[in-house]
Amino acid sequence: MTSPHPRSTTYYWKCDRPAAFYGTEERDRTKTGYEPLLENELHRVFADNKISVAPAAAQGNHLTFIAVVGGIERFVRVDDGPEHDDMIEVESRILSCVRELGLPAPRVYAVDASRARVPFAWQVMDLVAAPDLNQAFKAGTLDTPRVFREIGAAVARWQSLTFRGFGPFDPAALREENRLHGFHSSYADFFHLHLERHLDFLTARAFLRPSEAEAMRQAIADHCDLFDFAEGCLVHKDLALWNILGTPNAVAAYIDWDDAIAGDALEDLALLGCFHDAATIAAAVGGYESVRPLPTEHRRRFWLHLLRNMIMKSVIRVGAGYFDRSDSFFLIGSGSGGASLKQFTRERLAKALAGLRTDAPLSQLA
Repeated sequence: MTSPHPRSTTYYWKCDRPAAFYGTEERDRTKTGYEPLLENELHRVFADNKISVAPAAAQGNHLTFIAVVGGIERFVRVDDGPEHDDMIEVESRILSCVRELGLPAPRVYAVDASRARVPFAWQVMDLVAAPDLNQAFKAGTLDTPRVFREIGAAVARWQSLTFRGFGPFDPAALREENRLHGFHSSYADFFHLHLERHLDFLTARAFLRPSEAEAMRQAIADHCDLFDFAEGCLVHKDLALWNILGTPNAVAAYIDWDDAIAGDALEDLALLGCFHDAATIAAAVGGYESVRPLPTEHRRRFWLHLLRNMIMKSVIRVGAGYFDRSDSFFLIGSGSGGASLKQFTRERLAKALAGLRTDAPLSQLA
């Protein structure tokens, strides 16, 4: 009997994968020994004798490298997780689809998740000569209204991509049918994946009181009608400034689509709400509305997805020890520490719950 694909049984890969929190630990990413293996792979694919590979100092779940191929620098991502995940193939197709819409995203030149010759999946793409926007945000130089309006408009544009099924995309369907569709037949099935386990984890670790977890559980149950829609649109699912490259005034590329799903139209805006205040979300919503109108019940759908994603992010932050880190960590603001991130996380959970219960205007996020 064939085992189900690991992505089909996860709400969010980082905390639900079989090797939970793999890649979140602090490790020396410059000493993997993968460079010779990558060079051999790139020689095979690009047939170029002048290839070199060196580690890159990027944060995130993947290992990263800079490869020089034919005198041109390229960015290489490597997934060496024990599950042998092949979602990097799906991500490469999504990047192509996003580029076809005229949105800025890296071009992928080669990808291989077979692990036929090397013990990892790899992907070669454009090296975008721009830092992530979180650096400008932490430094206080980001033109926040302008950039978030641009982000909101981009979200509305990539939502023109719709799919059969919901949740993560099935790599086998991409290979066999040459199309993207989600693993799940209903959005409710995907949304509720591991919800009970996430809430139990947070109460067991004393991050939430049992009464708080029960209130969240009940609020979600009270809004089950919001799960009833026919098809999912493209959702980045990890939309945050560290996954957007650019200058303090403009976006150069949307990156890291390996958690993308077919989902709800409000989810990417709600993901921005996991980090930013009401004025910033208003700018993103304004950009969104410049392209397409907000869907029906947009306020409750925003709060519902803010709540679900903050529950998931709380699991990661508790489980991976984020609350014990300093402001050198990408999630923690300059001059702050893990305690401030913990307080913010709890406050944002409470705000999402209250907003869902009362159908509050998004201005209540402040």
